[in-house]
Amino acid sequence: MHLDARANVRAEPVSAPVKLQQWCKQVTPRLPKVSLNECLQSKLAPSDGRSFKAIPLMTRDFSADLHTKKVRRVLLIGGIHGDEKTATAVVFKWLAAMSKSSTQEFQWKVAPLVNPDGLLAPKSTRVNARGVDLNRNFPTPNWEKEALQYWAKKTKSDPRRFPGKKPISEPESKWIFDTIKSFQPDVIISVHAPFGVLDLDGPAQPPTRFGRLHFNRVGVYPGSLGNYSGMHQEIPVLTIELPHALTMPSPSEINRIWQDMQTWIRQHIAVRKSESP
Repeated sequence: MHLDARANVRAEPVSAPVKLQQWCKQVTPRLPKVSLNECLQSKLAPSDGRSFKAIPLMTRDFSADLHTKKVRRVLLIGGIHGDEKTATAVVFKWLAAMSKSSTQEFQWKVAPLVNPDGLLAPKSTRVNARGVDLNRNFPTPNWEKEALQYWAKKTKSDPRRFPGKKPISEPESKWIFDTIKSFQPDVIISVHAPFGVLDLDGPAQPPTRFGRLHFNRVGVYPGSLGNYSGMHQEIPVLTIELPHALTMPSPSEINRIWQDMQTWIRQHIAVRKSESP
């Protein structure tokens, strides 16, 4: 009997000193339209990842229906930039939708906030607590030359876009890197703001639109998740850029994006060949 090697990979939550209630009490005052009760009902649990300030990176897994023949694995992450608050808040709304459904078509791993230190800074920041842009910290080819050179020349050493001194130097980006290796997603959905577009890196047909968001490629950057995973690991990375970083889309628009995203995954994302553990 042939078993999917990936089926044996399960990231079990580990015990953590910070319980969900404590985590939610920290996080929800910073998020638009996410109540403490909604956060508690998300049933997030600490992963094996921590931020630089030791705040747990909270996740929830949803298994696909047992009768699904070819299960697509979806890694859904939000809040890689701490000042893009809607990028975390919208993922909470989708978590609530998933929780209400009795069955799942896909296998999900959801991490709504992968840069808690940035969100919880006195004034929320794009970068993490060590001043690194996590979305420039992934090990793309020639990172040591290209990432730092791009930062110095193209961004004029903008501190909001500092890629770090070496790739995956940060605990948050290292956790995402390790999670991709262990979970082996067929597609990664990364939620950002505020450009109001869709972008895709990697081997898949891009969507035309999710809700009011239309496809408009924004570019490939040294050290970005899309560059690393989509271009070089051949795992499609669909970036959802919400229109505003602080103001939420309407509930109907959030639902339309959610439904359109699932349709796109169903129609255009193939189940990747399993890798040996």
